[in-house]
Amino acid sequence: MTTPVPRRRIGRSELETSVFALGSWHIYDRMHFEDAVAMVRTAVDRGINLFDVGVYGAPGMPPAFTDVLFSAIIRAVGVPRDEYLLSEKLWLEGWDADRGFRPQLENALFRVGDDHADLVILGDLRRDDLELRDIALSLDELQRAGLIRAWGVNNWSASNVQALLDIAAAEGIAAPEIAQLKYSVSRRSIPDGEPFARLWEQGLSMQASDVMEGGYLAGKVSTEREVGRDPGGIRQRIIDDVPAFVALAEELGGTPAQLAVAFTLTHPATATTLFGTSSAAQLEANLGSLELLDRVGAETIRARVEPFWADRGLVDPEGP
Repeated sequence: MTTPVPRRRIGRSELETSVFALGSWHIYDRMHFEDAVAMVRTAVDRGINLFDVGVYGAPGMPPAFTDVLFSAIIRAVGVPRDEYLLSEKLWLEGWDADRGFRPQLENALFRVGDDHADLVILGDLRRDDLELRDIALSLDELQRAGLIRAWGVNNWSASNVQALLDIAAAEGIAAPEIAQLKYSVSRRSIPDGEPFARLWEQGLSMQASDVMEGGYLAGKVSTEREVGRDPGGIRQRIIDDVPAFVALAEELGGTPAQLAVAFTLTHPATATTLFGTSSAAQLEANLGSLELLDRVGAETIRARVEPFWADRGLVDPEGP
């Protein structure tokens, strides 16, 4: 018997997401089409309803088609549009001085063959020449136009997220509902810190991402995958901890990937955990994290993985 994938509300929005979200990150580019269809079909059958199809590419990089492929994959699966949630990325680097995010979103929707995104996540805030009020107003305009239903941010500081919430309250416009943050047994200082705790108390949700550190926390001591940024310079510590983490997962009756995913669901603000898989079998294995969480319990898991908290005291809990 398999544990059904539960759902949680995203912030104070109308969206109810499965606690797992299936990401793309170029995965569909590397899969045979029929295998990708089988994997997404498995995800839908098990109750996953949130699919992140953000395009992670830039000028000078090889072209990416993962979102274009998703449009064909989801059609082949045959799931009605109102039965799944589509999440897109919007990049501050692509901000249009005259029209805000609208041209970028329209292009993203054209690529994925849809007329709206249920959720959009703003990429990292690397620019200091944009007013947060202008950003919030542009997203509210997209929401009022029916092009999006909710929005959030990716790896923003707690103070900047609070500023967005304050602007939304003052202007009477749509507020951010979710923060996508790096969250794992090794990288915990920002989501577990006091600055973000104040945001969770206001109803903001978290989407946990980078939960396996590019594969290391799935038990690999080396990976050929592109791995994200390394705040605090802790990656070697994470690699050194892999054997002990694998041993703990085995002791608890699971795999390291299952333990890594299960941990993210122990945070009370987590609405959904984002991960990518490259086969239906790998997806099913990750879903075993629900059984592990139910059997072992959230408090025990948090206590047992405490020694693997590698960024404690090394990363400012305020965030980027």
